[in-house]
Amino acid sequence: MHVAIDASAWDNDRGFGRFTRSLVAALAARDTGFRYTLLFDRAPERAAPEGVDVVVAGAGQSMSEASSGTSARAGADMLTHSRAAARLDCDLFFFPASYSFYPILSRVPKLVCFHDTIPERFPDLVFPTKRNFRLWQIKTWIAKAQARRILTVSDASAADLSQILRIPRDRIDVTTEGAYEAFRPIEDAARIAAIRDRHGIAEDDKVLLYIGGFNRHKNVLRLIEAMPAVLAAEPLARLVIVGRTTGARFWDNVDELKAGASRDARTSDRITFTGEISDEDMAELLNASHALVMPSLWEGFGLPALEAMACGTPVLSSDRGSLPEVVGDAGLFFDPEDTGALAACAIQLLSDEVLHGRLSAQALARASTFTWEKSAELTEASFGRTVAKG
Repeated sequence: MHVAIDASAWDNDRGFGRFTRSLVAALAARDTGFRYTLLFDRAPERAAPEGVDVVVAGAGQSMSEASSGTSARAGADMLTHSRAAARLDCDLFFFPASYSFYPILSRVPKLVCFHDTIPERFPDLVFPTKRNFRLWQIKTWIAKAQARRILTVSDASAADLSQILRIPRDRIDVTTEGAYEAFRPIEDAARIAAIRDRHGIAEDDKVLLYIGGFNRHKNVLRLIEAMPAVLAAEPLARLVIVGRTTGARFWDNVDELKAGASRDARTSDRITFTGEISDEDMAELLNASHALVMPSLWEGFGLPALEAMACGTPVLSSDRGSLPEVVGDAGLFFDPEDTGALAACAIQLLSDEVLHGRLSAQALARASTFTWEKSAELTEASFGRTVAKG
């Protein structure tokens, strides 16, 4: 079977880009009779896996550029993609993210991965204008109409797609995600000390780490607001926030977050914004941290939680969306709309070393059940069902 794959998100640093690159690499490594072609908007910065064909559509604007601020992908670029996709002699066309979907005027079966229904749940938090939301709704409607089957990344997202987008459950397949190989326990104390020193973290600091975006539904401001209560009980607590702080991705509230961190002097000197860092640095920070905090109002999967678990780092997690499904017994849960509950959860873990040790061991065990190899196997099964339906 020849599967063509939209690679618009290939060079995206996190999220959809990580999913696309990791899944394609795992698919390409399997000797199960599938042949793959990646369709890029621009020549990729990161190389494709060996044995995978590459086609460049030659769009005027990349998907990454179109995702900045309030802009949207131009109609001419979508037409360029559509024509290039229609010319591919494939048995199936796969979109790893509905976010980068564009219509394809061909009878080739199409499989579209909807990672979540966050835009539909929180349009006022995700989109800067009503027009952006309307355009998203139109694209989603077309994607549902063109897709023979739908793929998603968790049972929670599958339920949402059925309830919110009215996609019949028997048209939805569920795959999973995995942690990149850099996210592993680090036993080298000198290496951990070096990463702490590089980020101004004292030897005695107990680090709460946030990794991710700053869209409003990520709820990072509430995490910042919980810090005074955490510090009152645990003065050595430190919050380290990792992610792009330029404000150039989607519609975020970086300025509001920084203002919240600076409002109280006692709190602000215990909060650090690192900006974007490499996967290797991120893995080291996770190993140097007491816990990862995931305060999101909703997640479709929650890859940072899995990456933390793969390092043996417990997760303080929102009790919404897919996070309970992913984190399981590797962390503690709180209501993301309750600042006091978030603070209490953090204080409990920071003050109880026995609990921390138990959750750390459980995190490693649970992380081992999520792999990109399993994701590739489940996705291949979805490819087969999508084509067989014809």
